[in-house]
Amino acid sequence: MRLRRKIVAAVSSAVLAAAMLAGCSSDASTSSDSTSTSGVTAAASATVDGTQSASAVLAANKTVHTAGSSSTSGATEITLSGASASSSGDGVTIDGSTVTITAAGTYTLSGTLTDGQIVVTAPDATVTLILNGVTITSSTTAAIAATEAEQLVVVLADGTTNTLADTSSYAEDADVNAALFSAGDLTVTGSGSLSVTGNGNDAITSKDGLLIESGTITVEAKDDGIRGKDYVVVNGGTITVTAGGDGLKADNDEDADAGFVDVTGGTIAVTAGGDGVDASTDIVVTDGTITVVSGGGHTATVADDASAKGLKSGVITVLEGGTATVDAADDAVHSDGAIHFAGATVSVASGDDGVHAEGAQIIDGGTIEVTSAVEGLEAAEFVLNAGDVHVVSSDDGVNGAGGTSTSEDQGGGFGGGPGGGGDSVGDFSVTINGGTLVIDADGDGLDSNGIATITGGTVVVNGPEGNGNGALDVNGTFTISGGTLLAAGSSGMVVAPGTDSAQGWLSATVDSAIAAGTTVQIVDSSGDVVATYVTSRSVQNIVYSSSAITSGEQYTIRVGGTASGASTGGLTASGSLGSATTVATVTAGEAPAGGRGGRR
Repeated sequence: MRLRRKIVAAVSSAVLAAAMLAGCSSDASTSSDSTSTSGVTAAASATVDGTQSASAVLAANKTVHTAGSSSTSGATEITLSGASASSSGDGVTIDGSTVTITAAGTYTLSGTLTDGQIVVTAPDATVTLILNGVTITSSTTAAIAATEAEQLVVVLADGTTNTLADTSSYAEDADVNAALFSAGDLTVTGSGSLSVTGNGNDAITSKDGLLIESGTITVEAKDDGIRGKDYVVVNGGTITVTAGGDGLKADNDEDADAGFVDVTGGTIAVTAGGDGVDASTDIVVTDGTITVVSGGGHTATVADDASAKGLKSGVITVLEGGTATVDAADDAVHSDGAIHFAGATVSVASGDDGVHAEGAQIIDGGTIEVTSAVEGLEAAEFVLNAGDVHVVSSDDGVNGAGGTSTSEDQGGGFGGGPGGGGDSVGDFSVTINGGTLVIDADGDGLDSNGIATITGGTVVVNGPEGNGNGALDVNGTFTISGGTLLAAGSSGMVVAPGTDSAQGWLSATVDSAIAAGTTVQIVDSSGDVVATYVTSRSVQNIVYSSSAITSGEQYTIRVGGTASGASTGGLTASGSLGSATTVATVTAGEAPAGGRGGRR
């Protein structure tokens, strides 16, 4: 499999020696095919190590070429003059409005070519083109095409504005099919500006690697905006892409170490009819600012045969730094393998899933906000270790799901939707070890089609008002041994932690729903306030767990007091009872009425 080849390469690398087997089948037929490129399976996806750092992922990938010299020393001058051009330098031939460069070296271009082309045919050579205020248009083909070169370096001269535009159509099998095209590696650098219009297909394309170092680059394309087959690397610059197809794209789906997008700096704004950033293998972001609108944004509808995801990878996405803002008609952040948040600031809105991984979704830091989505965060294995996460969803908030569940029912607790006691338990998990997670969900809040575990951190679930779903929904075991959990929602399908949990918990169902905006307090037998919570919607069941809860002890639920201090999703730092009245009395550790604790 394509993905399996990637995994084999990772495992053979010293830095990725532990990069396999989170939920991987031990069947040899699903773990050892390193030659087929027929596609990606859910089983193979689950084997991608979601804890990989940006450096580890890139270490297993193809080495990015280095930018050639941008020095103007000894440059050959080429002057463009409407329908003709002139140059006295060696390595340049001119035939009407076609300028052909046949030797390695540096060439400075200035002027206007109204219907012509710059062609580079210098096999195994590095050719540098300094664009010193040029306008090049072609009615028949690309504006600049390096059909034979090891590397084409395009330098945008300081203070200049440069414009390229190509033909309105290409033959379906055309090799040269972009306004700025290179058959070899392509580098764009310099402090000037470049405007590229891909009238017939793509705007900027490299058949090998594409490296953007700097410059102000504005792209409009009929299809893809900026495409490098082996990779697209952005180290700096200000890049604006408007594309009918994908925005930034690396589409080598044959080589395990290629097909990746790496962003280390700069500012990127993409408006795409298809995917915003699309990598056959990996997306790695360590710095910079990325803004994506794909498919018309989260309120738009995507055709069944179309893809309009924001950030899409075939193997792994690592968001280790920088800022990403995505508004997508399809999944905002999607990987066929794994997603690792490790320090980036990410805000997404989606017409489908906010963040979706077929395998693991690991959060080790940063800020993740899902402002609007059908399902917020979904993965076969979801792990929150650190960071601040807020999810707003019309269905499930966090969902451990994907692939096919096992048919064996092992007695899970009642849950929302199809979840609960009669449901199958799949090889899925939701684990909270730290950080802060706030969920505002109209469907199930914290949902796992397998198991759920909380060992630390703070989790607040503002769950559904309708009884067809629940604030918590776990098909398998649900244990809590640390941290703080407050889940409030409807009472139709109630789930609480298992009775064998190391930390105490309580579940209280009140006779009449508590209105939104009400201060609710949990009070121990001594009359001390254990927790204060302000409802954001109508609730009838509250599940609470912290180190202050002792199994077997009685607690009262009171309403009408006051809240004070900082709030985390409605859970406040402190509060006072005042004239609060009791609406329920419960014993910690007892299964809720109408439901039961998670399966042991």
